[in-house]
Amino acid sequence: MASEETGTVAARTEEPRTTRGTDGQATASPRAWMTRLLVVGIVLSALNLRPAITSLGALLEEVRDGLGMSGSVAGLLTSVPPLCFAVFGATAPRLARRFGLGAVVCAGMTAITAGLLIRPYVGGTPGFLAASALALMGIAVSNVLMPVIVKRWFPDRVGSMTGLYSMALAAGTAVAAAVAVPLAHALGGWQPGLAIWAALAGAAIVPWLPLLRDPSGGGAGRGADSRTRSGAAGEPTARPGAAAGADRPGGAVPAGRADVAGVAGAAAPTAPVGSGAAHSTAERPPLRITRSRTAWALAVFFGLQATGAYITMGWMPQIFRDAGVPAGTAGVLLAVTMVMGVPLAFVIPRVAARLPHQGPIVLTLGACGLAGYAGLYLAPASGAWVWALLLGVSNCAFPLALTMVGMRARSGPGVAQLSAFAQSTGYLISIPGPLLVGVLYQRSGGWGVPLALMAGLMVPQMIVGVLAGRDRTVEDEAAR
Repeated sequence: MASEETGTVAARTEEPRTTRGTDGQATASPRAWMTRLLVVGIVLSALNLRPAITSLGALLEEVRDGLGMSGSVAGLLTSVPPLCFAVFGATAPRLARRFGLGAVVCAGMTAITAGLLIRPYVGGTPGFLAASALALMGIAVSNVLMPVIVKRWFPDRVGSMTGLYSMALAAGTAVAAAVAVPLAHALGGWQPGLAIWAALAGAAIVPWLPLLRDPSGGGAGRGADSRTRSGAAGEPTARPGAAAGADRPGGAVPAGRADVAGVAGAAAPTAPVGSGAAHSTAERPPLRITRSRTAWALAVFFGLQATGAYITMGWMPQIFRDAGVPAGTAGVLLAVTMVMGVPLAFVIPRVAARLPHQGPIVLTLGACGLAGYAGLYLAPASGAWVWALLLGVSNCAFPLALTMVGMRARSGPGVAQLSAFAQSTGYLISIPGPLLVGVLYQRSGGWGVPLALMAGLMVPQMIVGVLAGRDRTVEDEAAR
């Protein structure tokens, strides 16, 4: 889970061009069309990064009964997502170097589709866990590569594009939580209620197919495109000045963060394929990411926010159901928590990208989480909607963490390494949380002790979040 060397052979990018048709009207070039396809692919992929988890959380009691799970085993089931994200997420940069960004994300969506389709019907807890791991493997690689994709193709709009896919991610999370129980009832049981989400994942495969071998898709078959050896999992060279603030009103990262011109490849000459010149150009040494205190702070922040998020997604409906809230309403309450991320996941990255220090946002989100946990302990049923809203605001630490990944590294390679390190290390940190909550719930017979644990973890999350939000880059710290 330490640093990954993320240098790769990357295609040159160019500004979208327009050509004149026979009628004199301007028409978009294939490059512009491909950019629009990328946006569709990013949004559809983001929609599929959480339904596998939240649909299961809403139906956890039915799944437990159907498979004969104990509370501890159910806790293990809720710990599978961060485990898979840690293990498989670390492989994402290497896979992207070998096969290309578009191919790896396409394969990830295929794995999600297959896993969701077969897991309700394989029979028994081991098969259910294995199929879930297959789906989560696809989610894991996509999690890590989304910031890299945004940094590569939209270096001047990191805040806006991060907000867009974070908003789509939150929407998919919320919809799955809200309709999982009604869908299960309408389709005749929890098994088709879980399997139906494979259809959404299958739709997300389609936009990536044209990018498998297209130069702008980062695929392995780049043909005779000129190449450089700098870039993160497909990081391109950029037109000088293109990212210096063209989209600042839309939430771009401050100058020096998003600008990859002259960092990713301005100094590296291009060379024809097979000439050997591409391999002889100067390559930057691998970034020693573990020397950066900011990288460690961001990894711990990512891990603690992931702990809270997966405990919430896995156990919050059960908390409400144990307090007397009907199953359908408990699922809707989880959806309310998740849907808060739709507007906030778009707003927070844009605001964070304008601030030199993201600490105030970290503290605000943490305070909302502490208030929500206190409410779940004191009045879980009577104030359910308020607690759901507060925890929804708190969970927006995730898009904030993704935004800080893009801001704490100066170059595309740095973003790829920081993304892989922070997410892989962070998900390793988050593995025990959901499992421990399940054990404490079964042993104590209630939610007082688990909620105290959840509130206690929020304090160090706020501390390391403030440290990760300082205005510095991992490249500078690693060099020192």
